[in-house]
Amino acid sequence: MKQILQSLKTGEIEVADVPNPVAGPNEILVGTTRTMVSAGTERMLLKFGKSGWIGKARQQPDKVRDVIRKVKNDGIKSTVEAVRSKLDQPLPLGYCNVGTVLATGAGVHGFAIGQRVVSNAKHAGVASVPANLAAAIPDEVSDDEATVTVIAAIALQGIRLVAPTLGECVVVSGLGLIGLAAVQLLRANGCKVLGIDFSKERLALARSLGAETFDLSAGDPLLAAERFSGGRGVDAVVVTASTSSSEPISQAAHMCRKRGRIVLVGVTGLELSRADFYEKELSFQVSCSYGPGRYDPAYEAGGQDYPVGYVRWTAQRNFEAVLALMASGRFDAEALISHRFSVDDAVAAYDLVGGAAEALGVVLAFEDKHRVNEAPRSAIPLSSAPGSSRRTTFIGTGSYSTSVLIPAFKAAGAELVTAVSAGGVSALHASRKFGFAGAATDSFEAMASSESDIVVIATRHDLHARQVEFALSKAKHVFVEKPLALTLDEVAHVETAWRDAGGPAGPQLLVGFNRRFSTLTDDLKAALERRAAPMAITMTVNAGALPAQHWTLDPQVGGGRIIGEGVHFIDLARHLAGSPVQDWSVAGLSADTALIQLRFANGSIASIAYLANGSKSVPKERIEVFSGGAIYQIDNWRRLTVHGDKSCKSVKLWRQDKGQDAMARRFLAAVRGEAGAAVPVEELFEVARVTIGLAEELQRAG
Repeated sequence: MKQILQSLKTGEIEVADVPNPVAGPNEILVGTTRTMVSAGTERMLLKFGKSGWIGKARQQPDKVRDVIRKVKNDGIKSTVEAVRSKLDQPLPLGYCNVGTVLATGAGVHGFAIGQRVVSNAKHAGVASVPANLAAAIPDEVSDDEATVTVIAAIALQGIRLVAPTLGECVVVSGLGLIGLAAVQLLRANGCKVLGIDFSKERLALARSLGAETFDLSAGDPLLAAERFSGGRGVDAVVVTASTSSSEPISQAAHMCRKRGRIVLVGVTGLELSRADFYEKELSFQVSCSYGPGRYDPAYEAGGQDYPVGYVRWTAQRNFEAVLALMASGRFDAEALISHRFSVDDAVAAYDLVGGAAEALGVVLAFEDKHRVNEAPRSAIPLSSAPGSSRRTTFIGTGSYSTSVLIPAFKAAGAELVTAVSAGGVSALHASRKFGFAGAATDSFEAMASSESDIVVIATRHDLHARQVEFALSKAKHVFVEKPLALTLDEVAHVETAWRDAGGPAGPQLLVGFNRRFSTLTDDLKAALERRAAPMAITMTVNAGALPAQHWTLDPQVGGGRIIGEGVHFIDLARHLAGSPVQDWSVAGLSADTALIQLRFANGSIASIAYLANGSKSVPKERIEVFSGGAIYQIDNWRRLTVHGDKSCKSVKLWRQDKGQDAMARRFLAAVRGEAGAAVPVEELFEVARVTIGLAEELQRAG
């Protein structure tokens, strides 16, 4: 299918051939007929992409602080590689999509195949979208008109926060697409509207839609607002401007009457004067996107709607309200469309949007041919011979895969066959960057294919166990990023699948416990084996806090941080001790801040402090081992310091070595039969069960 991508590095626009996505749970698959380019939002993305490194840094000072911290903790080379990898990712553009339903995922209700819908999907011939972010289009509304729905819903959410009443005087500051939509919606609410802007063309359009207007280049807008309100001050201001200046907010405060309301829908500076707001007791609020539910994983990915009796207007119901206004003739969507292009001419469309010419809604037309996969993953001849035992399919091509795992496997000699991602864009990027034979979106079809011998799984945690089971059932060697599974039942099912596939004599199975393969770990392990004494291991992991809505913290999706990441350190302790875990306990402040105690069969002990309540300025990981009169310290995988053991030298590295490269080499050597299993599979199952038990105990205690 055709999809519009932007390079974050250069800002260039590309119409790419991308594999068609599939409809996941609570999603619908849409065959696109029209999309709209938002002149405001997408112009900002174009500007950001085309700016240099310094320009990008100035626009994202918070990211600059993160980079400086990473340089301090991880080293310059690791930081530069991480930044380059991030900027190398293509950005799918768009959020105003119209089309017909091609398929529905599990849990979807209220949509039928062939039904016309509007959604926030990207500029793509086929798009998968959460059902709660889509709405049926009335017969009276054309596809072109429906493309305005999402933009108008953004304006509508801002107006709902203003809570206008019949006859009130409201100013709309900024007459772009959202501002002109706001003019019409306020007029439909029975309000008097004053639109202010610099553009004569947009001012004229606002007047044709029923607003009074004022040209900001012609004088003082405060005098115009005073005349407009009859000297009382306006009741409310909806700020839809896009500028770095704080002037629109200052103007809004001076325009308002006492206890007036200001809602920011656009993007402006926010250097506010307390006096402006204090004396009038003004209300100020920032509006978020299309309405309640947006950015809520339970609403979007989970398909959980809000009860209408408690949340009358959700994002989806705002879409429906806008469409109803269009169908009744009270909202003129056609007036907001300034240009039309075929998606094949998208580069010209974006040149228009990013240029000096006036543009509002730019509609892109998709035809049936744009929905066909013109570059299926099997179209490129494979370079590997059958039976080479190195032909590798990657399931999941996110940032960790493309920055770490794929380069490690490629350097180790893997022959890259298929890159797979749910949406297709990151798979296409990976296939181009690393030389995969092709890209795909159906993970199970790719795993079942005879084209590959090895499956690398780097997807969301809740998918791991099922995908590992399936790959083993197809006699594939499997590398899976941690964790192996989220529940004890899943561990049992994977173990059964491994035994059914031949057990030790069957395909190789490895979990991505990379830290045990670091050169620093190798040096430490060798020293400990020479001393042959029980050891006391302490690990401090300054994990840092995650946002409350992060998917990793969801027990059903990410499993929580102990299972999702803490398992690394449980495995590392098991590896260093060289003995099974005999007993364990855990005490925690929260689900991601805990002290873990392990006792091993050989008498060794380990204490792991996994902490999310510390400062980011401190390096993330420190491992200390006390054994037989010696102390060994690994600091953030850049330094090994040895005290009391002359047979082991201290080591300082120029960059972090967390073991991924060596891990890939060891796994492929085992696949080729040149070495035994990189990690005994029984240890993988043991570590999984211990970690899940710890997480469950922590949850019960909390």
